[in-house]
Amino acid sequence: MRSMFVSLAVAVAAVLASPAGAADVAGAFRQGSTQFVISGGTGYAFKETYFVVGLGANYYVVDGLNVGLAFEWWSGSSPGIYKLTPSVQYVFHQVPTLKPYVGAFYRRTYVDGLADINSVGGRAGAYLQAGRNTYIGGGVVYERYVSCNESVYRSCSDTYPELSITFAF
Repeated sequence: MRSMFVSLAVAVAAVLASPAGAADVAGAFRQGSTQFVISGGTGYAFKETYFVVGLGANYYVVDGLNVGLAFEWWSGSSPGIYKLTPSVQYVFHQVPTLKPYVGAFYRRTYVDGLADINSVGGRAGAYLQAGRNTYIGGGVVYERYVSCNESVYRSCSDTYPELSITFAF
């Protein structure tokens, strides 16, 4: 399945650890913090355009390293599509102002009327600190579908941009 998914994700960071001090280099990316994600946008699959809504959460197990879980619902066209994505990502929080990130994920895609399909992928980009508690992120994602049948799916891999805004509290 080929999807051209560009979304604007609004990540609301609910920091569970003590408030950030001047010596806290990791800031919104420090161990113990959690980010809740609400995303929306459009996607393209099966020669159809979909409206995509997603929910997710990321937890920082150590400074800069998070594990996450996200769910997407693709609506407005047929067949129905749902995606469940566990992930891991590292943010190079030590870098001032511009904070590069790299990550990997596994995705299970459920398509009404077709066999489920798995994919693996990676992402890379950077967060730009836009304010004391605000980060704007941009990057690129590569996704490869496992055991993909090109007679059903037009392409077995996809590359697409991602944009995000993170508010840390």
